[in-house]
Amino acid sequence: MLFIGLTGGIASGKSLVARVFKDLGAHLIDADRIVHDLLEPGQDACQDVLDHFGSTIALPDNGIDRRKLGEIIFSNAEERAWLNQCLHPRVFAAYTTQVKHVCDHSPHSLIVFDAALLIETGFHRKMDKLVVVYADPEQQIDRLGSRDRYTRDQALARIKTQLPLSEKRGYADYVINNTGTREDAERQAREVFSKLKQDAENK
Repeated sequence: MLFIGLTGGIASGKSLVARVFKDLGAHLIDADRIVHDLLEPGQDACQDVLDHFGSTIALPDNGIDRRKLGEIIFSNAEERAWLNQCLHPRVFAAYTTQVKHVCDHSPHSLIVFDAALLIETGFHRKMDKLVVVYADPEQQIDRLGSRDRYTRDQALARIKTQLPLSEKRGYADYVINNTGTREDAERQAREVFSKLKQDAENK
């Protein structure tokens, strides 16, 4: 069993690397997927968020308008901190539950925890190996503009809430440089995964 943290910045290409790792046999636990499930209508976390932020972010089905929520938290550090305190313990609890399930059924797995704020929360210390996906800030801005139609200011607001990728690289056991083509990033991901398999064998 090897616990691998996969992190990067928003629009750095982390999802691309996660897909390659999963295709190569890793068991992927996606923090964004956990958050999505936590914020589904009827979930305790969803209700806590609605109670805190009010009807302005509510959808007709008692769900959350995530774009409106994003506009609030990425322009208000106190509200962002409140949301993190609400969600992060629940995310880590869900991760722990999933890990236990994998350990019970497939004890020799490589478990990849895909989480953008892995370093910021300190949870990277629980990983055996840390992989950071790097992209230049201007590339992140361009990708957020084309992918999510964010303005430059909106993209910068989101990027600035995370530790700069230039600093995250200093924590990494392996860096995947996603400043070139998609094919090059996939090639690097395959190479890193091969090394991670060796790490698991030598553990």
